[in-house]
Amino acid sequence: MTYRIELSPAALRQLRKLDGRARRRVQAAVELLAQEPRPVDAKKLVCGSGEWRVRTGDYRIVYEIDDGVLVVLVLAVGHRREVYRRR
Repeated sequence: MTYRIELSPAALRQLRKLDGRARRRVQAAVELLAQEPRPVDAKKLVCGSGEWRVRTGDYRIVYEIDDGVLVVLVLAVGHRREVYRRR
């Protein structure tokens, strides 16, 4: 099953701020989430809200999965030292 990818307005803004190389890496990782929303290296965040994160180099993608409608909602994208502070 293929999931639909949706980006929150905040994640879209954060993605646009990345430099070209980092943006391409993050976009490739997000596209892979459509095929496998829970890859082996994904971690469920401790906050208990159903959020997951996946690493791509020094950048993190924080997202939620809705299995009922097959949607992956990307909530935040950013450098590892910043992405959790904003949340």
